[in-house]
Amino acid sequence: MGVNLEKKYVTPKEASEIYGLSVGVLANWRYQRRGPKYYIVGGRKVLYHVSDFEAWIKRNPILTKDSLTEK
Repeated sequence: MGVNLEKKYVTPKEASEIYGLSVGVLANWRYQRRGPKYYIVGGRKVLYHVSDFEAWIKRNPILTKDSLTEK
């Protein structure tokens, strides 16, 4: 079962499959109010907007010596 990357919102399980983070890590981040923005639908269902998740990734780079010299 593949993940449809054209979706606007993904569940924690789908986010885990796409971005390589465990569902548990995502749950811990939500509990700690860390990580990417998320939405609660219907009182329980957690969803991530794909663009929010990817924006969060881009805001948290690890700069290396090589990346500092790139133009």
